[in-house]
Amino acid sequence: MKQHYHVAIIGSGPSGASTAFYLAQKGISTVIIEKETLPRYKTCGGGFVFRGRKNLPFDIKEVVEKEFHTVDIYLGEKLHFKTHREKPTISMIMRDSFDNLITQKAKEFGATLLENHKLKGLTFSNDIITLETSQGKFTANFVIAADGALSPTAKMAGWKEDTRKLIPALEYEVEVSDEDFDRLSKEVRFDIDAIPYGYAWNFPKKKHLSIGVASARRTKINLKEHYQQYLKTLNITNIVSESQHGFQIPVAPRTDGFVKNNVFLIGDAAGFADPITAEGISNAIYSGKLAAEAIIESEKEPELATKLYLEKISESLLPEIKTGLWLSKWFYEQKNIRNIILKKYGQQFSEAMADVFHGDRSYPKDIKKTITNRIKDLVSY
Repeated sequence: MKQHYHVAIIGSGPSGASTAFYLAQKGISTVIIEKETLPRYKTCGGGFVFRGRKNLPFDIKEVVEKEFHTVDIYLGEKLHFKTHREKPTISMIMRDSFDNLITQKAKEFGATLLENHKLKGLTFSNDIITLETSQGKFTANFVIAADGALSPTAKMAGWKEDTRKLIPALEYEVEVSDEDFDRLSKEVRFDIDAIPYGYAWNFPKKKHLSIGVASARRTKINLKEHYQQYLKTLNITNIVSESQHGFQIPVAPRTDGFVKNNVFLIGDAAGFADPITAEGISNAIYSGKLAAEAIIESEKEPELATKLYLEKISESLLPEIKTGLWLSKWFYEQKNIRNIILKKYGQQFSEAMADVFHGDRSYPKDIKKTITNRIKDLVSY
């Protein structure tokens, strides 16, 4: 077995596997180190927005459970907005088959997958990183941490844990009666304020529903209680089976950098989930692509690769997340003002969000000015 690779990627999720694909495609020796055996269940709502799907260099239709061209946004019983697009705004996937597909695509170009290898430590010496796993030691020129929100790799490489904003979420895979499934499987919906400072969602899959709640605030909250209340909103009375999965979503980038000693952070490990929707797959894949491009374009020269990666994420990704953070705080915490504005401009807002989901626009940098003008319009009106 080979003992040295140009790039070692920790984690076979969408960010890690897609990064491996881009690197291996260019002939860079790449290994994916995965602590489990693929395919494996992964906690995730599984709503993959179109901007992420269209940026993948291969078709994923074989693992798509359902496609939704229409998205419904509810604010209580009075406000309901609907958007429709020609392309599917949200594709429903299960992470076991989705992650496995991307990993297999990477392997087709020569990437190595090491399963049941849990990373136990990193040591650094002269631009060479030694990785100690549960099954042996390997060396690499670069390590990419793609191991999720809690990222043990980041901790081993020297990042502190309190440099991101992690929000709580609770998701259930729910089997319901045929009658309820037929009724609820026709729309993907978001219910704003179904939970304080957050939202609930219903994502229909092939034979079950993924139902969850998330709070945009780091606060003590009984997620299970709000989930039970949301079931009543959906008028679900007969649950055949359900499995509960709690998790945390990083909706703010780390404040202490994204590269240390040739270790690159991408996806949730870096804190790149969308601050408004908490959707993380599309930015995870995108940040992995940027990391791969930086290594490829630098011709594997560490200092240049670091410089290029930081430039790339600073050009588009970080500004959008920064704007999203401000908008998220306003959207979830200024409830009364928000609802007044949405009564008049709600459909425009929903259409703009659909455009973001499709990658046709990003969050506007002048969002503060836009909202201020909307408030002035309403006051004068």
